Amino acid sequence: MSSSITENQNAPGIGDNSGEVDIEIEVRAFNSLARFMTDRSRRQHMILPPGGSVADILNRLHIPEGEVFLVLCNGKDITPELNGAIQTSFQPESGDVIALSGPVPYSWGYGAPVV
Repeated sequence: MSSSITENQNAPGIGDNSGEVDIEIEVRAFNSLARFMTDRSRRQHMILPPGGSVADILNRLHIPEGEVFLVLCNGKDITPELNGAIQTSFQPESGDVIALSGPVPYSWGYGAPVV
């Protein structure tokens, strides 16, 4: 019985996209990043390889990391890193919606205080 527990501890589980199945997500772009989308709806379905990350999404869409101000996964902010940069290592799961935004007027990204 204990051997089966040990074997399952190393197996990919829920919340782990490092398995062998491609990851199907939807990417949405807003504000200044909308120009990078090929579809006028500003939405694009994307298939990432196992282990795919936000960095892969940005590379595929040719979006410079410095232009990204906010990244959401299913409406939850996944942007912050300790050094103030965006979290490009985040790995979405199949079915997730990743929203990307450039700076918004009157935000600290434009150098203005948020009121």
